[in-house]
Amino acid sequence: MTQKQKTLVGGVSILGVAGIICKVVGVLYRIPLTNFITQDGMGVYSTVYPTYNLLLTISSAGLPVAISRMMAHHITREDPQNARRIFRAALKILTILGVVTSVLMFALSGLLAASHNDPDTRLGFMAIAPSLFFVCVMSAYRGFLQGQRNMVPTAISQLIEQIGRVFVALPLAILGMRTGGIAWGVAGALLGSTTAEGVSLIYMLLQHRRSAQILDRMPQREDAEPLSDRAILGRLFLVAVPITLGACIVPLAGFIDSHMIRPLMEGAGIAFEEARILFGVYTGPVITLINVPTAIAMAMGTNLVPDIASGLARGDRDYVIRETGIGLRMAAVVGFPCSVGMSLLAKPILYLCYRSGYEVQYLNVAAELLQISALTIVLFTMVQATSGILQGAGRQRIPMYTLIVGVAMKIALNYTLVQRPEINIHGAPWASLLCYTASMIPNLYYVCKYTGYRFSVRDVVLKPLFSAAVMGAAVWAVWHYLFGDPGQLGGFRLTAGILLCVFLGVVIYVLMALITGAISKEDLPAKVRRFLK
Repeated sequence: MTQKQKTLVGGVSILGVAGIICKVVGVLYRIPLTNFITQDGMGVYSTVYPTYNLLLTISSAGLPVAISRMMAHHITREDPQNARRIFRAALKILTILGVVTSVLMFALSGLLAASHNDPDTRLGFMAIAPSLFFVCVMSAYRGFLQGQRNMVPTAISQLIEQIGRVFVALPLAILGMRTGGIAWGVAGALLGSTTAEGVSLIYMLLQHRRSAQILDRMPQREDAEPLSDRAILGRLFLVAVPITLGACIVPLAGFIDSHMIRPLMEGAGIAFEEARILFGVYTGPVITLINVPTAIAMAMGTNLVPDIASGLARGDRDYVIRETGIGLRMAAVVGFPCSVGMSLLAKPILYLCYRSGYEVQYLNVAAELLQISALTIVLFTMVQATSGILQGAGRQRIPMYTLIVGVAMKIALNYTLVQRPEINIHGAPWASLLCYTASMIPNLYYVCKYTGYRFSVRDVVLKPLFSAAVMGAAVWAVWHYLFGDPGQLGGFRLTAGILLCVFLGVVIYVLMALITGAISKEDLPAKVRRFLK
């Protein structure tokens, strides 16, 4: 492991860059996928994924975090022997969970399709089911490597998954559409995702061999008592269960949305096919684009867990406070400009990416949804950062409770707004805003309480917000006066306009962030600091 991999910013940059690449590839992948399986097919595709995502989270979300946290603790204390025992116990559990969830989804595919009142989804559930096993086993190896503060294999495995989807899922989707229509096309795309997960697992197995050799060469304390299997399992579940329950809240909200939003719209007088397309628009293009910048937030939360746990294991309170401050500040520095930029450029981006796959009326609806949904990015980055800090500090139940409250509010607001004909699907992003706000505020309170960090409104909120506002004003002016309505622009001019605005936005934001102090020179990579000098 290099020293860069052992730092918060280094780990975040590795996973964050890989995560952004993966999300961008995911967006690009959905463009031809939409063309091949049509906007109706994307509605089916978007109906299958929430159930898969919920089962995947239940089976694999908490244990990798528990592995990385517990391993980081024992490695810091020069106890690699118990670190290996922890991994072996977790691998057995995750293998069993993977088998059980895969078999359940495959066997109950007909029941799941009936619950959505959409028979076209059955083949999709069957095709994606084996992926649960692959990801469960792979998450054990990811936790093992992250516990050693080695984020590179996780990043590469994520890239393999996305690239595999492009080169395997798209051809299978085309073949499926030609063979049996929408249901088979969606199943082909999901089977391609399953294949990509299998290849990624093979890569992680190879990386584990190398990392295990490094762990074998680490010094072992003679006075360290070997942990029994019972003690390891108890500690794993003590850490993993609250984290899993907390991590399940958002997928559960998506699962509830998949069962709730369409029936509510149909109850408001919207036809079945129209409701399916609108739901696909929201969970497809809109949520897919939102997930691009949130990749950094996911990386930040992942890296903060072993980072904070390691500092507490050493009893280094100053280190914990410093890393907590950096984590929250970086979350704001990333979240504010992404929210502002995505909201301002929502319509141009959607017209560029999905004009050939969706009718104009649905693109305009998607743009309206994305303008509001983009504001959740900054909230999500803060929720992820605070959750990672609390999990690393051993307070993993708190994010679970706060997200439960947030999701309960989201469900209530969905029910209130979506069933009103004049609002329908537009109520969903407002419900998400309420959900993340309700989770973020108490999370911040408990982070300060249990780490000793004193929250700075000036550093965490005002500086990055002001920098993002200046950036947003410049981007709006350039687009409004030079380009105008994206529906009237050709592909070349539309692409050039978006690239110009993004480049201009990045430059202005970084300059403003450096001027205001939202970003300090110490936050920048060494090469950039040398360049500035």
